[in-house]
Amino acid sequence: MNATNIIKSDFLDILFDGRNKDYGAYDLRRSEDRRVRNAIIGTTSIALVIIGGYVLSNKLMAADMHTRKDVAVKETILKKLEMPEEKPLTPPPPPVTTPPPPATSSIRLTPPVITEDELVRTEDEVPKLDSIGNKSIGVANIKGDDINGVVDNPFAGDGTPGNPIVEPPKVAEREEIVGWVEIMPQFPGGEEALSRFLQKNIKYPHMAQENGIEGKVFVQFVVNHEGKISEVQTVGAQKGGGLEEEAMRVVKLMPNWKPGRQNGQSVNVRYNLPIGFKLDN
Repeated sequence: MNATNIIKSDFLDILFDGRNKDYGAYDLRRSEDRRVRNAIIGTTSIALVIIGGYVLSNKLMAADMHTRKDVAVKETILKKLEMPEEKPLTPPPPPVTTPPPPATSSIRLTPPVITEDELVRTEDEVPKLDSIGNKSIGVANIKGDDINGVVDNPFAGDGTPGNPIVEPPKVAEREEIVGWVEIMPQFPGGEEALSRFLQKNIKYPHMAQENGIEGKVFVQFVVNHEGKISEVQTVGAQKGGGLEEEAMRVVKLMPNWKPGRQNGQSVNVRYNLPIGFKLDN
């Protein structure tokens, strides 16, 4: 290579002078800048596409979030709650009181005092042993429900004072009407059956409906020893509007009840039954 060619040649020409330029290395070194430039442009293009797609996706999602969507509204209708009928409360029977045992006779303790015979009073005399018998010694002379200290009671256990058998309470006569007994009368089937009977048979009076009259009517009746109902009447404040008449009509339609019992026997019982009337709003 002469001096003129050296001036006009570049570094590659000088480097590959006298060598086989057709082998391939020369072309690769010659196209290196172009290949590097294309690689940088391609990489940059791919990066720009990825970044642009990410930004565009974020913008679309943000726009979609800010876009108002129609929400389907489902109307819910609450059904009217039906309040259960108040069940009549049966008051508890009165407490059983045990009568006290029969009182026994006692003799006042008289301490012996030595004195003249004419100064001794009859009540101050010391009783003789054979006159005391089974009587107890006390602070005063008391005549009890016994004879000579023995309780005159056919139900007595061993006949000793303080250990009698209490007589059973008397059973009410068939004609007598009582208010409380050991087992109160009951509608056949119980309180639930009574509530169903009232709901089925009560017809709300038109006059009470037109005037908005409602409330409880207290019906009093007698359940005799056979379970039959009689003497039906209303007690307490009058509601009016035909409520009292309707309540008595339904009570008279009732079947025979289970009679009340006292000491194992059926008795006549006067029963109070509250019947409620309520208008549907």
